[in-house]
Amino acid sequence: MPLSWNEIKSRAFAFAREWADETSEEAEAKSFWDGFFNIFGINRRRIASFEYPVVKSDGKGGFIDLLWKGILLIEHKSRGKDLNRAAHQAFDYFSGLKERDLPRYVLVSDFARFRLYDLETDETHEFTLAQLHENTSLFGFVAGYQTRNFGEADPVNVQAAERLGALHDQLADSGYVGHELETLLVRLLFCLFAEDTGIFPERDQFRFYLENRILEDGSNTGSLLEQLFQTLNMPEDKRQKKLDEDLAAFPYVNGALFAERLPIAAFDSAMFNSVLDCAALDWSRISPAIFGSLFQSIMDKNARRNLGAHYTSEKNILRALHPLFLDALRAEFMAIKNQPKKLLQFHEKLARIEVLDPACGCGNFLVIAYRELRKLELDTLRVLYKNRTDKTLNVSMMVRLDVDSFHGMEIGEFPAQIAQVALWLTDHQMNLAVSQEFGQYFARLPLKRAPHIIHGNALTRDWAEVVTPEKLTYIVGNPPFVGVKFQSVQQRADIARVFADVKDAGLLDYVACWYKKSAEYMQKNPVVRTALVSTNSITQGEQIGILWRDLLTLGVKIHFAYRTFQWRNEGRHVAAVHCVIIGFGIVDSATHTLFECETIKSEPLAHPVTRINPYLVEAPDLLLQSRNKPICNVPEIQKGNIPVDNGHLIIEKKDLAQFLENEPNARKYIRRLMGATEFIHNKERYCLWLTDADPAEIRTMPLVMQRIEQCRRFRRNSPKSATRKFADDAMRFMEIRQPDSAYILIPRHSSEKRNYIPLGFMDKDIITTDANSTLNNATLYHFGILTSIAHMAWVRAVCGRIKSDYRYSNDIVYNNFPWPDPAAKQKAFIEAAAQAVLDTRAHYPNSTLADLYDPLTMPTNLQKAHHALNGAVDQAYGKTRFASEAGRVAFLFARHQTIREGKHV
Repeated sequence: MPLSWNEIKSRAFAFAREWADETSEEAEAKSFWDGFFNIFGINRRRIASFEYPVVKSDGKGGFIDLLWKGILLIEHKSRGKDLNRAAHQAFDYFSGLKERDLPRYVLVSDFARFRLYDLETDETHEFTLAQLHENTSLFGFVAGYQTRNFGEADPVNVQAAERLGALHDQLADSGYVGHELETLLVRLLFCLFAEDTGIFPERDQFRFYLENRILEDGSNTGSLLEQLFQTLNMPEDKRQKKLDEDLAAFPYVNGALFAERLPIAAFDSAMFNSVLDCAALDWSRISPAIFGSLFQSIMDKNARRNLGAHYTSEKNILRALHPLFLDALRAEFMAIKNQPKKLLQFHEKLARIEVLDPACGCGNFLVIAYRELRKLELDTLRVLYKNRTDKTLNVSMMVRLDVDSFHGMEIGEFPAQIAQVALWLTDHQMNLAVSQEFGQYFARLPLKRAPHIIHGNALTRDWAEVVTPEKLTYIVGNPPFVGVKFQSVQQRADIARVFADVKDAGLLDYVACWYKKSAEYMQKNPVVRTALVSTNSITQGEQIGILWRDLLTLGVKIHFAYRTFQWRNEGRHVAAVHCVIIGFGIVDSATHTLFECETIKSEPLAHPVTRINPYLVEAPDLLLQSRNKPICNVPEIQKGNIPVDNGHLIIEKKDLAQFLENEPNARKYIRRLMGATEFIHNKERYCLWLTDADPAEIRTMPLVMQRIEQCRRFRRNSPKSATRKFADDAMRFMEIRQPDSAYILIPRHSSEKRNYIPLGFMDKDIITTDANSTLNNATLYHFGILTSIAHMAWVRAVCGRIKSDYRYSNDIVYNNFPWPDPAAKQKAFIEAAAQAVLDTRAHYPNSTLADLYDPLTMPTNLQKAHHALNGAVDQAYGKTRFASEAGRVAFLFARHQTIREGKHV
């Protein structure tokens, strides 16, 4: 057990007095350094070696005075000798050491002076023997008090994944697999972390134990590990009296982590060296919050150098935790920190908090939540006991928060194990912080309490059996996002079970199940509050009506929400996901906050609002219905034509010239074919448009007849009965909805990177496919409204998505859009501004719409034309500006409700 800092300083002072005699000789160096390590309560023999043999850079042999592998190299000289020369000699030994044994610290001394080099921070500290007690904090790495700031991109994270991954592969290749392998790796992880963070009494205790007992071929590694695991699971007073001294020095851990007897793994020298490679890392630099991603990457060779692919960054986790409870608790603390009685009550409140993550994975959300609450508790204790000395305090009685207040459900056995261990290790880290604050060592060993992590399917369990609703305070997490097309049979069955009474539930993303289960759970205790990270699809398109009608019936109120942002982790080549975070409860909140990003990649800004609806805007709880006709007096919209021909009625540009050379009479039946891609990227494609063709003439064109026959065969062989019905009408598109006059074309799918969906006027002879929607008899006024920022804000708020791209819906987006009711003059302004947009486009005949509407290449004059159009449209709505897009959407929702209620504005 590490000593308190006061005890360490006292020992250092006594040590300095003992060795102050100027007659000390180099021959006494061994006793000197044994005494030095004893200052910190460390038995030097268990971790470091004197006179370690090494080959220097000049090829000659030498001996390092003292080497603590991977941590510290000491070079000692007689009193009064040159420390610069000692340092040069120390660094000269580096070339003879294995990479894993290279130290972070170099210490040179001559009995009277110390010089410490920290090679990681590039800092050097020099002081006298008499000043040692004033500099003991520099040796926190010896005492077991060293603290860390964890970096998500710290190279040691990747190194840990690679080295544990190599060991995993070696064991798996030898036939040691499955549950046994996963449990062994979890135990090794605990030991590696424990020896670098003070859980084990001495730094590198695990590594030293193995190295001192290993056979040359490494074959006894498995039995050494099993002996250690059994010892860690045995209380000290029940261990054999003749137990190996080094084994007996390990503490009793408990917590069932080492209870199961595993088959002894067979090792060879290469596998043992892999264990040593792992032990050589400084595991105190690795946050328990990334243990989950660490182990996921271990199981996947291709992911080991892309650790961030599995890692939910702390920044993203805190986006959910701060507004759910951390911000309010911190504000409460700041308001009462000078009122001791209220602060004691606040501490009791912290101790009563219970948190559930019903899809906890490897525990990232629980780990960060626990850590942040422990930090707040430490701040509370710091104020409560600021005038007390360590002799009057019992730190173990002061700390009230513990891991048994944290609950999780996880369908995978291995991640559930990791979540439990990660919470224990986080608890230890926070106990070290308390130790440093109050000068007493505080550790919870043996483990007496454990997180409640349940291995099982959260969607088939009764959550009230996991944690009683009366106890729970918060639900938080990041449940799995799985779209309809990617769901397994089991996942579809889960959705059907959870939403048994909800129509069209089969269209929902898998994550929706956790919203329904949370809402049902909160019926039993309406004080519970929830925050879930989700794909943004549950707040858009057709899913919103299905899910939120059910949730609103259950009384759900949204307290805070992050509108769509890019959930991008730190790894290279990591696909970004477009997410929302929704905080909700059954009892409404006194305050509501909407977090909005200027772009999906920018940092969110908080906006206080009066309410938040399921579209995540400040508006009433209005759910848009799927409509066949517009709610306003505007042209009806329809989908384009659907060929269902397997390409036989379509002619690619590269084939057109040859086709017409062989079949020149077909020219009058060939039309330009316009899908969304062809429209936006100005690609040429053609089709046979035989709707009004003379059959006799068609029969004179053998290549045309051949294509019709091929189309007929394709439709006749279709598994769909609806397609087979059109086999005998194979010369025509199966579904024809071609406008009979000029029309506006709206691509149904468009990149979310564009500020505007490109629209355009098309001649009636240009055949549109169902990749587009069309407005017949449309005018410049209609074009102007549809290409304005007002309509685009509506699109972004309510449309569905394909990946992250816009999916324009006739029934939801267009038919529900609340058009303005402009005066004649306002309408004229809109038409003039719309024409200016078209005219500006025409200035760039060699540019496609993709070029013109790419935010990086959009011409300045086109931007200005759109800006003028936006102003004209806003004036038609009676507005001059909006503070944010959310404000604009809220206005449009209010107008939609007014129109639906039959009022005129």
